[in-house]
Amino acid sequence: MANEQDLLSTEIVNRGIESSGPNAGSLTFSVRVRRRLPDFLQSVNLKYVKLGYHYLINHGIYLATIPVLVLVFSAEVGSLSREELWRKLWEDARYDLATVLGFFGVFVFTLSVYFMSRPRSIYLVDFACYRPQDDLKVSKEQFIELAGKSGKFDEAGLEFQKRILQSSGIGDETYIPKSVIMSSENCATMKEGRSEASTVIFGALDELFEKTRMRPKDIGVLVVNCSIFNPTPSLSAMVINHYKMRGNIVSFNLGGMGCSAGIIALDLARDMLQSNPNNCAVVVSTEIVGYNWYQGNDRSMLIPNCFFRMGCSAVLLSNRGRDYHRAKYRLEHIVRTHKGADDRSFGCVYQEEDEKRFKGLRVSKELMEIGGDALKTNITTLGPLVLPISEQLLFFGTLVWRHLFGGNSGPGLHPPSSSSSSSSKKPYIPDYKLAFEHFCVHAASKTVLDELQRNLELSDKNLEPSRMTLHRFGNTSSSSIWYELAYLEAKERVRKGDRVWQLAYGSGFKCNSVVWRAMRRVRKPTKSPWLDCIDRYPVSS
Repeated sequence: MANEQDLLSTEIVNRGIESSGPNAGSLTFSVRVRRRLPDFLQSVNLKYVKLGYHYLINHGIYLATIPVLVLVFSAEVGSLSREELWRKLWEDARYDLATVLGFFGVFVFTLSVYFMSRPRSIYLVDFACYRPQDDLKVSKEQFIELAGKSGKFDEAGLEFQKRILQSSGIGDETYIPKSVIMSSENCATMKEGRSEASTVIFGALDELFEKTRMRPKDIGVLVVNCSIFNPTPSLSAMVINHYKMRGNIVSFNLGGMGCSAGIIALDLARDMLQSNPNNCAVVVSTEIVGYNWYQGNDRSMLIPNCFFRMGCSAVLLSNRGRDYHRAKYRLEHIVRTHKGADDRSFGCVYQEEDEKRFKGLRVSKELMEIGGDALKTNITTLGPLVLPISEQLLFFGTLVWRHLFGGNSGPGLHPPSSSSSSSSKKPYIPDYKLAFEHFCVHAASKTVLDELQRNLELSDKNLEPSRMTLHRFGNTSSSSIWYELAYLEAKERVRKGDRVWQLAYGSGFKCNSVVWRAMRRVRKPTKSPWLDCIDRYPVSS
């Protein structure tokens, strides 16, 4: 693990004028000490690079052998003139018809096996993100005011939530059930949970079916993921019942898998489409805020109250050939990383009761460090699949040099802008901006996004969709990466051939990546959660 001091950052905070006590009327300041992401690119594990190249070789062996065969065949044919070629073919067909027929039979058989065994292309036809009604909007000031009126929190708890909100990066137009905040009763009930779930899920699905002109009965695979709220019958059963879907639909309900569960659901839907040709799948990702609302004063459990907001996404995937021309994106890669074998990673986000038996999510102070380790593993595995050859050679060469010679970079393997002293201490950091045109990083908090930007050396433009989604909608858990993609589409930034990287992380601890390639230029959609406010963004967060 990294040195403890290297993982801490300090910040002097102006607390304003003291209203009471011996220091009344004078300015007061406090020193805030935070954990930050470890510089994970300083300590890349070679085995994860090997894993990435293993994926690359498994999927690229056919593409590597085909050019060789074409080259050999072209060389043989190129040595003959046109007359000689036709004469040779005629003589072979005349005197050795069995050989010619056998050759064509083997050729057709080989092509048939190849096309039947290769993975089917998975297309993203369209997606929808739910935007709640305006009467559910809550500003940061209203949040604290309603929380105070509920009588559930003491002064220290309210002050802590106020400080968290001020530095959270969240704006004043996020959505949350107001009854949950202001009520003095326990609103984290099954009834409230089902009501919120049906509102956001049906809202997203209604928009998806309208945009794609799909009938619910045409859907062959359904995957719903919601981490905290898992009733019986399941949320997937609730969807099937509401839309009267067909009886042989393949349905799944994923629970307890955190903010990265949306990509896990995509991976499951992809596997189902690979084994079910000529089919469509719908993936629904959401989190129910009210059901997990914490009503106590434990600071480590108050943090989710400040960040999580209402939201839901619905995605239509297809492997049907006729959807090729209307699809927006093609699925390129999914890379999943799970650190649950480590006890610290397993317990860094943990649902439990506090001393007064109030249920909530406890967030560990080690979350940033643990998340950085998972992210390091994930992007190291993803790198060989997406980075240009030049970046792979520089990165892999530096890594092998450090592995063999104990940390000193070889000549010419460090960035031109770095000095010789700094290059001897850190490896070459791959430029992921050469692999992707767009980045959709899970909008967890401003602090996490700041550290990710620093570690991956991303520009403000790269993280604009994540920061603006956090500002406008808050942390919507597993659906946040789709609000970010919707932001890019509303800005009309996605063009044909562009590569989009969606990166999510959450409890377990898990970090998952999905890569899409745009099939066409995406025009400004007629339905989007950003339509009424896109002209006001970006804003300073």
